[in-house]
Amino acid sequence: MSTVVLARKYRPKRFAEMVGQDHVVRALGNALANNRLHHAYLFTGTRGVGKTTVSRILAKSLNCTGPDGSGGITAEPCGVCDACREIDAGRYVDYIELDAASNRSVEEMTQLLDQAMYRPVAGRFKVYMIDEVHMLSGHAFNAMLKTLEEPPEHVKFVLATTDPHKVPVTVLSRCLQFNLRPMAPETISDYLQQVLPSEGIAADIGALRLIARGARGSMRDALSLTDQAIAFGAGTLSEAGVREMLGAVGRAPVLALVEALAAGDGAALIAQVDALRDQGLSADGALEELANVAQQMAIEQAVPGALGAAGDDELQAVAALAQALPPDETQLLYSLAIHGRPELSLAPDEYAGLTMVLLRALAFRPGARAQNAPAAPRAAVPQAALKAPAPPSIAVQPAPPPVVRSSRPPEAAAPVAAAKPRSPAPWEDEPAYLRADDEQAVAEAVVREPAPVVPAGVAAEPVAATPEADRWTALMQQLIERGAVSALTRELGWQAHCTAYDEARGRIVLVVERETLRQSAHVDKLQAAVRAALGREITLAVEAGTALDTPARRDAAARAQRQRDAEATIQNDPLVQQLMQQFQTARIVPGSIQPR
Repeated sequence: MSTVVLARKYRPKRFAEMVGQDHVVRALGNALANNRLHHAYLFTGTRGVGKTTVSRILAKSLNCTGPDGSGGITAEPCGVCDACREIDAGRYVDYIELDAASNRSVEEMTQLLDQAMYRPVAGRFKVYMIDEVHMLSGHAFNAMLKTLEEPPEHVKFVLATTDPHKVPVTVLSRCLQFNLRPMAPETISDYLQQVLPSEGIAADIGALRLIARGARGSMRDALSLTDQAIAFGAGTLSEAGVREMLGAVGRAPVLALVEALAAGDGAALIAQVDALRDQGLSADGALEELANVAQQMAIEQAVPGALGAAGDDELQAVAALAQALPPDETQLLYSLAIHGRPELSLAPDEYAGLTMVLLRALAFRPGARAQNAPAAPRAAVPQAALKAPAPPSIAVQPAPPPVVRSSRPPEAAAPVAAAKPRSPAPWEDEPAYLRADDEQAVAEAVVREPAPVVPAGVAAEPVAATPEADRWTALMQQLIERGAVSALTRELGWQAHCTAYDEARGRIVLVVERETLRQSAHVDKLQAAVRAALGREITLAVEAGTALDTPARRDAAARAQRQRDAEATIQNDPLVQQLMQQFQTARIVPGSIQPR
């Protein structure tokens, strides 16, 4: 005789036996105890969380007669009366379970509703349980609306679905709805520790944790995996055996990956990925476990001691790594891990995708650029450049060779600007928020793209200068040249409109549009840099508003003016004009003229 699977053997038969759904048990228990019963219930939730189980217990509560046959509606069904035993056995005549996936037509729904008009045969109520109700056709839903809203007194409807969004609103409004939540891994693990001793099965705590995580919130899946693990381990649940059965990536190799990232050791990182490949472990599982580790590290960093790592070697290792990696890098690592999983299917192979995700985490670490030549600071804008155009003799880069051709000796072309060294490639001209050692700025920049530095349509226009803005621009140029500010702190000053500059009173008022830049951490850093530069106590007051006269706008206006002057210099050059007249097809390639 075959054994009963654990998912059926340990199906709860009373509300008190249910785990992880206290909010549903409490509401139904109070309703039954106070005899405040609804005519239709809708239970929603993912697979294996107890929707059918709740409906059966509810049916027993409605029809229980007690051990002596004199009982009434109760929140604690006896389990021994005919109604309770027959509902548990699935043969109670007044409890009808209907699978909407295979009985979805209007004809079948009409037949069910016709039978509902007759009084129950043995119990107090006829209870109709329609599973996966969202699978009913539109006509079937319409057919049941009137009966569902005003059923006979002896009829109760229990609907269950894993996808409530597909249930018409007209049906939802007629039901009392309960959402059964996915169960936490800790809840599943604790329940398995109660079940397995009853079966005489020895199990490692680590094995139960793996099963609980693999169940993904479903108690039925957890019990099914436990059955599989018992068969795989010949009656014993070991962590190594369950890990092999599930193909899960262990915590140790992932901790080694995090250690390599924290140390900035690219060679160790690649070696660990190769080890995962040699062991045949899943790249997707590695990223999933990496996200779990990063999440636990973030908890430990935010609330030290929250992991309760005193008796767990793995959690102690995670707590140690939380001290080795800054919080912003931990957040970055978590983001890259969860967003990198969908990329695995697009990579040449999944381990190439895993390698690239990890190398991205290594490349985006603050200070990763320190191995290369440091980026040059933003060029200071001379004040005179904002008030007068650049001289006509400004050197520019000529158009490419196909533009014009002439038989004139080479020395005659001397008035044309000398060739300019190669312009940096687009990826070399990194924005300000990546040319810095500010760890928080880099982490934020990776997660979301920053707003444009200068609004479109404004950058090329001259900026009306104000005395306060003049002094603030000069001060920012001084700070940038000294390297006193970097990353978002520099951008805060560069995007700020100074409306008041009073050194005597020690107060500077700035207007900044972007909320990201107005964070107190950036304001404090900029205030400290200003105090150091001026040698006195200065308070920066940063306000929200429209920033009109900022160093960034002045810089953009100066650049635009230099561009216009360069283009005018080329176009008005006598030699260029002569060549244009001599060769009718000659032209100046748009965008090829660049000021030096």
